[in-house]
Order: sequence, then structure tokens, then C-alpha cells
Amino acid sequence: MNGYTKKCLITGGAGFIGSQLARRLLLQGCEVTVIDNLFTGSKGNIYDLMQNPKFTFLIHDVTQPFWGQFDEIYNLACPASPIHYQHNPVETIKTSVLGIMNMLELALKTKARIFHTSTSEVYGDPDVHPQPEYYWGNVNTIGIRSCYDEGKRAAETICADYLRQYGVDVRMIRIFNTYGPCMHPHDGRVVSNFIVQALQNKNITIYGNGQQSRSFQYVDDLLDAIQLYMALPRAKVERFFSEKGIAVPVINVGNPGEFTIRELAEMVLALLPESKSKIINEDLPKDDPKRRRPDITLAKELLGWEPRIKLSEGLPKTIEYFRALIKGN
Repeated sequence: MNGYTKKCLITGGAGFIGSQLARRLLLQGCEVTVIDNLFTGSKGNIYDLMQNPKFTFLIHDVTQPFWGQFDEIYNLACPASPIHYQHNPVETIKTSVLGIMNMLELALKTKARIFHTSTSEVYGDPDVHPQPEYYWGNVNTIGIRSCYDEGKRAAETICADYLRQYGVDVRMIRIFNTYGPCMHPHDGRVVSNFIVQALQNKNITIYGNGQQSRSFQYVDDLLDAIQLYMALPRAKVERFFSEKGIAVPVINVGNPGEFTIRELAEMVLALLPESKSKIINEDLPKDDPKRRRPDITLAKELLGWEPRIKLSEGLPKTIEYFRALIKGN
């Protein structure tokens, strides 16, 4: 429709990924409403958007129902780092389960297309490597990380059932380790941890022997995938997954480049030669996955997408963000 402005809702929109998604959608001419309870999000991430007449920010907890008329709903609300989700595990699983139910109810009533951010944590400590979408995972259901892992797994189940039972147009992405500007400096994630420690000349803490591996995706690549996925016609999405024999539209999005944690620490120090930090080892946390790497075959086929930004390119940009943040404080 000529002259129509698309209306988008982002839950968790004051967070690391949500704030940058909001900025993109506004630049593309959309009306954007962000809701966030600011448990891990920050108003500082969206201050520059506040004067935009097409932007609305509301403090709201997604565990409570929310009403509005939207074309697209992006459900990003949930603490995503162990420090934050283990601080309040009950609230974490409520955010995953009740949050997605409230957003799916909204999508059902308003005929909105809904996007849900799941996580590579649904695979747990995987026995299959790299991890494809059809792998069911190896997850401890009652461990200290389970509030997040199982909450996200349950959210996928709810999305699948709203699709099958009510026909809601839902798309899901399992996000693998993502980094970049606007990360919380004290969220306990490995990239932000190492950079902040190095900038402050504190010892860089490696848990275990540092040989556990991760795949690091720069945030711009993730945002590209999200927007490509949401732009696809529903019929094309349904046909693709039907032909693949996959019941629901879920895809991995991550960078298949695999690095050990020790390699990451050494890369950070190489980029900060003035740092006096040294690498030290501490005990490995319980249920910490030993290997993590996405199989992105489906994303390549469905979206024509693959990550463009190498770790060697994204790390310097992230370091500069944290350098300015720490200097400003």
C-alpha cells in the first residue's frame, strides 16, 4: 500500500541487539515501539532515538500482556548471559515462556508476523558438531543454566504450537555467540569480558584449559539475517521447510568460523598491545558447552545469507566501543 508505514514492536529493544535493530528499522522508515523492563537493557542504547517521532519507548515487562496494533513483532526480551540469567532464574524462565506467549497472543489477535530469537543454548553441550537444526540437543534440564536453556527450548515449543494450532506466522532464529557495540560491559560474555579486562589491565580469565570452542558472529551479520528472514513471503517459508521435512521455520544464524577461548584471548591482547593483562585459568563452570559451531546450510539456502564480517574485523570495532565507554565513565 502506497504511503503505508510499517509498524514494528521490539521486546527487549533497549538491549544489545534490540537497540540496533530498532535503529535499522527507523532508518528504513518504519514506526518502532520498544518495550523493555531495563533489567539488562539500557536507556543509553536508545537515547539517540528518543527524539525520532516514529519511535516510542515504554517500560514494560513482557511477562505481562501487552496490546497494540503492529505489522511485525520481534521478540528479543530475555537476559542472555549467565551472570544475569542466573541472578534471577525464575524471572528468566518466566520471561522466555510467558513473554513469548503474550507476544504470540498479540500476533494471533492482530495478524502480525512474529520473529522469535532462540539460541544455540538449545543444543546444550552438543554431541553433534557442527550443530544442525534437526539436532535435538544434550541439555541438563535441572542445572544452573537450565532457566535459560530450557526456557528457550520451551519458547520454541510454544511458537511451534501456535503455528500448528492457530496458524500464526512465526519465524525463529537460533543465535550463536554474537558480539559488537552496545554489549553490556559486565554481562559475563566472553568477548566483552576479555576486552574490558584487557582495557582495565586486569587478568584475562579463562575457564578450564581454554580449549573449549565458540563461533563468534558480529552483530551486523545477525541483523542482516533477521531482516532477510522477516521479508520473505510466508508461502516461500512454508514451502522451504516442508521440502526439508522440518516441521517449523527455525534456522541457525551464526559464524561457522571456530575459535578456542584461548585463541580469542590472545587475539584481544594482540589488538591491545599496551595492555598489561595476563591470561589466567580458573575452574570451568558447570554445564559449560565444550564445542559450539553452527551448521548454517539452511540459512544459506533460504536467505542467501552468510556472515561477511570476520572476527579479525569485528573485534577492533568492538574494542573501540568499549574503549570509549570506559573512558567516558
